[in-house]
Amino acid sequence: MKKGILLINLGTPVAPTAAAVRPYLRRFLGDPRVIAMPRLLWKPILELMILPKRPAASAKMYQAIWSQDYGSPLAYYTQKQATRLQALLPDRIVKYAFSYSAPFIPEVLREFAREQVEELTIIPLYPQYSTTTVGSVTDEITAFYHKSTFVPNLRVLTSFYQAPDYIEVLAAKIKNAWQQKHYDKLLLSYHGIPESYVAKGDPYARQCHATTQLLREKLGTIPVLETFQSKFGRAKWLEPATDHTLKSLPQTGIKNVLVVSPAFVSDCLETLHELQLENREYFMSAGGQTYDVVPCLNDDEDFIKVLKNLAVAPADQHALR
Repeated sequence: MKKGILLINLGTPVAPTAAAVRPYLRRFLGDPRVIAMPRLLWKPILELMILPKRPAASAKMYQAIWSQDYGSPLAYYTQKQATRLQALLPDRIVKYAFSYSAPFIPEVLREFAREQVEELTIIPLYPQYSTTTVGSVTDEITAFYHKSTFVPNLRVLTSFYQAPDYIEVLAAKIKNAWQQKHYDKLLLSYHGIPESYVAKGDPYARQCHATTQLLREKLGTIPVLETFQSKFGRAKWLEPATDHTLKSLPQTGIKNVLVVSPAFVSDCLETLHELQLENREYFMSAGGQTYDVVPCLNDDEDFIKVLKNLAVAPADQHALR
């Protein structure tokens, strides 16, 4: 019996240009899981107010993080994760897909079907579940198989924040970075979501808090702050906000910080631009002295082993809690 593994991440524009960013943003912001607003209200806002201007601004940010050698960091590391996982599991077929850019989830699921894969494990590369990420992925999977003649044995990991080896690997990377310099605080900056989503039952905030607690247990005496980044729109989002926190910390005597984002496994716009560039400027302008960001796990050997363990573990071992 052929077995497959599918890694899924958000996606990325194909180039750091407004023309390339626009269709990517249209797909991303057009997802009702991401923006939970009636389509009749949201579509005119998106098409007439956001898409005419935001792609150019976003393109400039992508240009700042784009690699001349390999292009989009998110696409590069996701591909590397799949390639390295394939090397560890030669008896499985390993592929990757994106929600909002090529290779799209349906086209990769069609590839598995053509190759007659009968057992498929799908790992959305988001440690914590949110309706805006994993929920959207499950929508795509359900829609694809709803009309399929054959459905393989499916296992979808909806979260892995509580996987002991994931916490161990992330904590080890943080400890190593912490030992390089003198820091006053470790900032765990998670991607935010609107509080209204949490009120409707999204477990994301709870799982972020749990991740922080698990890391605290591994990090010992390292002082930790939990914050949330990437606010979009006027709605109230999870707090405290990363940018506001960094602007205020130097006034309290905390002038040396180390930052990491446990919500991301691959470096991307949010880590390389928002955290490393924008928030560094906020902190240093407010009187900070040392500001460093721990890289994501990316294609680190130990993280690929985590993915291997997730892929072959019993179905109930990493279930949503």
